[in-house]
Amino acid sequence: MKAISIGKRYEIYDDSLKAYDRLPAKTYTVRFEKMSGFFLEVRSDLAVKEKVYGIHPEKAGKVFQAFTRFERNLGVILSGDKGIGKSLFARLLSSKAVEEGYPVIIIDQFIPGIASYIESIEQEAVFLFDEFDKTFGSSNPKDNSGDPQSGLLSLFDGTSQGKKLFIITCNSLRRLNDFLVNRPGRFHYHFRFEYPSSEEIMEYLTDKLGPQYIGEIQKVILFSRKVALNFDCLRAIAFELSMGGSFETAIQDLNIINTRETVYDISLHFNDGTVLRARNCQLDMFDEEDKEIVELYDEKGRNLVTVEFKMSACVYDPAKQATVLPADSITLDYNEYYGEAVWEETKKLIPEYLSIVRAAERKIHYLTV
Repeated sequence: MKAISIGKRYEIYDDSLKAYDRLPAKTYTVRFEKMSGFFLEVRSDLAVKEKVYGIHPEKAGKVFQAFTRFERNLGVILSGDKGIGKSLFARLLSSKAVEEGYPVIIIDQFIPGIASYIESIEQEAVFLFDEFDKTFGSSNPKDNSGDPQSGLLSLFDGTSQGKKLFIITCNSLRRLNDFLVNRPGRFHYHFRFEYPSSEEIMEYLTDKLGPQYIGEIQKVILFSRKVALNFDCLRAIAFELSMGGSFETAIQDLNIINTRETVYDISLHFNDGTVLRARNCQLDMFDEEDKEIVELYDEKGRNLVTVEFKMSACVYDPAKQATVLPADSITLDYNEYYGEAVWEETKKLIPEYLSIVRAAERKIHYLTV
């Protein structure tokens, strides 16, 4: 039996009770019960069990080097779409923290009063807020005092004892409090996670697949320039290819995107700098036989040219960062309304290429020559 006194109050515990001057370097989750209040529940450490691609290890080392030199709290924002490496990087930071002797405390729900509880932990520790924009969103039904994020600003500023490393992941920067973004005094680092590059896709799939799949990997890289592929998508594609199927079959069966309703913006570039455009065109990127016919317009909205091509002729040009169709793979026809003279002038401007650029999620700008 153990007897513990807090002021005039005594509580009885069994012999499993242990007292520590500091939290051991383990991983915890913040929990709350109405009768007893806040407490920490030990959980398994956030281990990294797969190869880490890109410069993540270098960035993780940079964070802890800065934390040891900071004389106040250090904040890190990890932003980007789902499935592109934020959680993996957060696990990498958490794993490294435990190795360095820091406890890691995960906050996965909003509870009124949680800022005061975190502030009461007076030792150097790492606090991870996963999907902060969602968990601490201003529309959180459990909060009656306005924006839950505002209640944490003084905590992040570091007025309490015990230096802390705060890590928040978010999918949408628009849902973060204005006093968090572009405030290096509060959050010193902001790592923005992008979709895997062609080189990272090649490295990832080469690690997951045998040399006999190199041809299929090139198809995946081309496809990634048309449709945003995160590492979750790549993992699923690698699994399907490892079962011996083709990429075309795999991508149509996987829960990734309806590839037959993908929308593109098209730009036709001429040698003299003239550009004709068509917006929001629905194209079937896997149609090997049928030809696509698209009407192109100038800056005044006049339909001068109709272009005909096959999607199978598309080639990704890494230097231009766009998917292009060479001039010899397209057919032009002019609008008779503008007469033969216009068409003869147009033919002199032999097109270098037709650029097919997905303008929605990837936010790729129009290709300029």
